[in-house]
Amino acid sequence: MQMRKAVRARVYKFDATGEISAGPDSLAGEEPLEIQLNGEQYTVTMRTAGHDVELIAGYLLSEAVVTAMDDIEEVNFSAGIAPDSTRNFNVARVRLRPGVWNPEAAPARNVYTSSSCGICGTAAADAVTKTSAFPLIPAAFHVEDQGEYEFPQLLSAARIGELPDRLRETQEIFDKTGGVHAAALFAVGDDPDAEPELLVGREDVGRHNAVDKVIGWAMANHKNGLPLRSTVLQVSARASFELVQKCAMAGIPMMSAVSAPSAMAVEYGREVGVTVIGFNRKGKFNAYSYPERVA
Repeated sequence: MQMRKAVRARVYKFDATGEISAGPDSLAGEEPLEIQLNGEQYTVTMRTAGHDVELIAGYLLSEAVVTAMDDIEEVNFSAGIAPDSTRNFNVARVRLRPGVWNPEAAPARNVYTSSSCGICGTAAADAVTKTSAFPLIPAAFHVEDQGEYEFPQLLSAARIGELPDRLRETQEIFDKTGGVHAAALFAVGDDPDAEPELLVGREDVGRHNAVDKVIGWAMANHKNGLPLRSTVLQVSARASFELVQKCAMAGIPMMSAVSAPSAMAVEYGREVGVTVIGFNRKGKFNAYSYPERVA
């Protein structure tokens, strides 16, 4: 079986008059990826094939298994064999640096994770929230008293309003299929009015996978490594708890979404220091936590 980001299909189109036409269409690819850690089965997630090493690295960071790319010694795809005996790259054997991960101490997981949810495989509710190795606010800071700590300004409102359009320019698979989410990481400098640099954009059927791929890319390629303090993440989806948590785990101080945030995402953003922006459309947006980072 050949992995493809977009798959051709025949579609039958109907309209209100009863007229029917048939023709080709493109569908977003979706395939399982089984991740094994040091010989132990860890999880199976549904994803759009491509940039799988980035996906694995970002996912393991989000799960608090690793804190840097150096924690991963090898990712081996040789075990992925389709029923027709061809290689499908759908099984990843990950070897971690000794001492990085203790499976006996790790929270239990149900094996399967769908493409719609990055935390669905977590077996216990108290294991959902992870502790970041890169805190965004000092330990003495209290959410109730925001005057104790001054957050640096990152971007002007005008520049933040431009991010969805810049993300849209990276969405090649979406142009073909209309069926994938996207995430892009931007680097910001000392001038909040300066245009942020697009570092990387990734697409996937799972919004959490797209973010994991972006973070995984940064773990391997960002010049300063982690934490990603001088960056902003733009996503094509709603601002969910899991996406805000991924930002916190990577040290990303601001996340912008084109759609609404959930109550838990906003509450968690306030708790860990992530500026959560929602409804970023046509140059307007809402800031739900730490608006002082908006210049």
